[in-house]
Amino acid sequence: MEAADYEVLSVREQLFHERVRECIISTLLFATLYILCHIALTHFKKPAEFTTVDDEDATVNKIALELCTFTLAVALGAVLLLPFSIISNEVLLSLPRNYYIQWLNGSLIHGLWNLVFLFSNLSLIFLMPFAYFFTESEGFAGSRKGVLGRVYETVVMLMLLTLLVLGMVWVASAIVDNNKASRESLYDFWEYYLPYLYSCISFLGVLLLLVCTPLGLARMFSVTGKLLVKPRLLEDLEEQLYCSAFEEAALTRRICSELQFFLAGMMGMAWAGAVPSSLSSDPTSCWLPLDMELLHRQVLALQTQRVLLEKRRKASAWQRNLGYPLAMLCLLVLTGLSVLIVAIHILELLIDEAAMPRGMQDASLGQVSFSKLGSFGAVIQVVLIFYLMVSSVMGFYSSPLFRGLRPRWHDTAMTQIIGNCVCLLVLSSALPVFSRTLGLTRFDLLGDFGRFNWLGNFYIVFLYNAAFAGLTTLCLVKTFTAAVRAELIRAFGLDRLPLPVSGFPRASKKAQHQ
Repeated sequence: MEAADYEVLSVREQLFHERVRECIISTLLFATLYILCHIALTHFKKPAEFTTVDDEDATVNKIALELCTFTLAVALGAVLLLPFSIISNEVLLSLPRNYYIQWLNGSLIHGLWNLVFLFSNLSLIFLMPFAYFFTESEGFAGSRKGVLGRVYETVVMLMLLTLLVLGMVWVASAIVDNNKASRESLYDFWEYYLPYLYSCISFLGVLLLLVCTPLGLARMFSVTGKLLVKPRLLEDLEEQLYCSAFEEAALTRRICSELQFFLAGMMGMAWAGAVPSSLSSDPTSCWLPLDMELLHRQVLALQTQRVLLEKRRKASAWQRNLGYPLAMLCLLVLTGLSVLIVAIHILELLIDEAAMPRGMQDASLGQVSFSKLGSFGAVIQVVLIFYLMVSSVMGFYSSPLFRGLRPRWHDTAMTQIIGNCVCLLVLSSALPVFSRTLGLTRFDLLGDFGRFNWLGNFYIVFLYNAAFAGLTTLCLVKTFTAAVRAELIRAFGLDRLPLPVSGFPRASKKAQHQ
């Protein structure tokens, strides 16, 4: 063989080893995310659905849980996708010829973007509908009972749903773009239909982020105030402990009195022969009124609140006087910085066409920093991306429309887990597009993420940035200033004055007499 042939074989062998290495790294990363998501879902699932007498239902729920774990791992991967790419670029800039980071290259990053896009399509269009129909199916009438019968019914329902969605997307494309070429392109299922459908889902996710993120940014201040110990100027723990103990004692006396009255009535009925002797031997077995259970839950909630208040009272002076102000200051700085970056990006959109979000087919990493401040700016970008994602999730679960989807510890039904996974995947898969559209980073979208048609529309991008800046500023000013004024008024006892205070509820007459 000639030298040229040996060079070709050497290049092919090197390319083969690079592909194998990228597959191993991608598998290890996804396996780590899968294990973390499985642990999280295990703590939220309802144990009764997996330990039922019917082994068939337990098997179906286990299969659906694994599909939800896969979807949640893809959602977590979509969240980490853009920060991982930004950090990788800065690492390659700082250590361009380091032997131990040769595995970190543009081909790996580009492959991760394509995998997240592929698995997002697979989860949203096939796996999650399959999981939902699988848990709700019972098998066709007349067929043999078992898991296989449920699989047949689920596959049929999934095929019908696919045809329905395909027809709706085809009609929508014909209405929006009355072009024969665009309609014929939808016949190519893999190349055009799935990216087009995912573009619609991504646009829905970006709109959902536009609504939920300002709500979450405003909610972050109140949640932080509940978790951290406030200074004594803003919080009187002794009064709260006294009120909690007083309410607990009152509820306990009420429970005892109602229980005595109920037992006396049951004994009287048993003596008169109105109830069977089996109930008279144990009158508290299952005949207690529903109010008793409600009162018992209220007592348990008050006891938990009192324990938390005791812990907060024992907090050190550093935690009380330094932790809360620093946390509030950090939240204010991050929120203000986000609005400032978006405002600057709006001006750049009016001046420079290069500020528009666009796709990038070749991931050229390690050549130039995507921030004007270098590595420090890249760290700020990553922190802002995570901060806005956490705020969007908090705003999503705080909104009245999706509050019912909020998962509960060891008490979340399987259908509710499926709904949560779908919503989180929609939000997380839209995060790269959301971040690039707002100008939080200069890192262009890789792979099919940059093929969305609406990204090239100047009016959509401009109005989106303006709406985000306006809504965030409005929520920030309203929530932050109102919360500070309310805390100051309560701290100085002005809410107990007979004079009404504008914007704040006056204490009740009963509280004023106390």
